[in-house]
Amino acid sequence: MKDDGAAGVPGAVSWGLLAAWAANDLEEIATMAGWLRTARPGLRKRLPWVPERVWERMDLSQREVNTAIGLMGVVVAAAAADGARTGGRSAFFRSALAGFGLHGVAHLAQSAAYGGYTPGVATSPTVVIPYSLWAVRRLRAAGIPLGGTRAAASGLAFLPVAVVGVHAAARLLARPRRARP
Repeated sequence: MKDDGAAGVPGAVSWGLLAAWAANDLEEIATMAGWLRTARPGLRKRLPWVPERVWERMDLSQREVNTAIGLMGVVVAAAAADGARTGGRSAFFRSALAGFGLHGVAHLAQSAAYGGYTPGVATSPTVVIPYSLWAVRRLRAAGIPLGGTRAAASGLAFLPVAVVGVHAAARLLARPRRARP
């Protein structure tokens, strides 16, 4: 029987990323489109320097939100699967874990800056951050290097690229189809 140090971490650590992501994103599915419609006028007043095209891009239908979140789920599932396959040693998994934990902190910062609820903030201190800290502790206990600043930086760099990518794809996939003549 291998010990965790030789084998890596149990699959629950890697698959926990997908489970924690799902909890956070179910909150976002339930709240994002409506919150954006309600909050956008106030945000426009508070942030008059933001270009009009940014505000137009923030006009997300529920279908587009669902599609973007589903596409991001594919990315997170791939990271979790790679983490499970490698016992948590995968650089992809560790970067996704770092980005996920930091994104939980970003949710808290967004809500503090906004002065109220923003989508994803309820599950950040209750699911996202606790899971991320637990997973990091499990990786450390198994002797798996986290990558330190490098993993955090790659996670932070990957997150906006992934978010922009899935939203761009979702915009294309979720747009209403035209009837053929």
